[in-house]
Amino acid sequence: MVDENKLAEELTDHEAELYDRQLRLWGLDSQKRLRAAKVLLIGLDGFGAEIAKNIILAGVNTVTFLDHRNVTELDRCSQFFVPKEDIGKNRAEASLLRAQNLNSMVNVKADSGKVDDKPDDYFGQFNIVCAMHCTITQLKRINRACRNQKVKFFAGDVWGALGYVFIDLQEHEYGEDITKQKKIKIPEGGEPVGKEKIETIIVNEKRTDTFVPFEFILNVPKSSLVREEEIYYMMLILLNYREKYGEDPLPSERGCENLKNEASTIIKKYELGNKIDHLVESDLYAQLSPVCSVVGGVMAQEIIKAASQKHAPLNNLFTFNPDTSCGVILKLGY
Repeated sequence: MVDENKLAEELTDHEAELYDRQLRLWGLDSQKRLRAAKVLLIGLDGFGAEIAKNIILAGVNTVTFLDHRNVTELDRCSQFFVPKEDIGKNRAEASLLRAQNLNSMVNVKADSGKVDDKPDDYFGQFNIVCAMHCTITQLKRINRACRNQKVKFFAGDVWGALGYVFIDLQEHEYGEDITKQKKIKIPEGGEPVGKEKIETIIVNEKRTDTFVPFEFILNVPKSSLVREEEIYYMMLILLNYREKYGEDPLPSERGCENLKNEASTIIKKYELGNKIDHLVESDLYAQLSPVCSVVGGVMAQEIIKAASQKHAPLNNLFTFNPDTSCGVILKLGY
């Protein structure tokens, strides 16, 4: 949960100096909310490292890395927290030193346990949980536990050059700066009668958005996909593959029948023809660092917005398409 003591504390001189640009961007109250946020990151691959970097630099209270996996050669493509000599070591623990060095004011922790071994109330100690490299069953379970404990939930992945970000903030209140024009009365002895002054002012308005759980976006009808959204279909294929086989396809399994079978199921269900064949046959294996940077940057930005309650959140799915080098925001499951 949010650290109420941190919310009540004033920023120190050192914090005010360190976060000077952010304070001017989103204000003192938002920075204090951010400073009180406790974030859990599940899965410290290259995508997770990008998210961690951005939220640690932004100045959250605590970031906990939960990852039972060990560092592999594939991590060298994008996971910049772990040195090459740490291959074979636990990924959360190997990431700790470099992550902590980014910002000494943030408490960075490592947990080498398995997410399946964590009871539901484990997630209640955080106010934001972000899950990467999880199966559909795990994502549903974590999301359900977060909803029951009023914890904000994020999920995402990067496969090769494509990726997605999902957000469930339940009922989320935030402030948004709105520019308005206000008529100014001209005092006696002022400008000639008939003239009026218009002053532009910025008003912070409170708004609320409602979100749906992750499972609601997994079986949407084709009619609700108002745009050509190839990456949504690829997300389903790769999540279904991970759900069935426990891991993502490896480079040595390039073009494997198991992946083709999962793709065939989605292609048939949505009557896609050969529209996504080029993506199924593309490099879906090692995470590309530039794509981790883009998609991880979007995820981190949304975590910061959710924690600070500043600016309208993305609701509820972002996908990145390598063919166009563009992202698309979809609102699914409503």
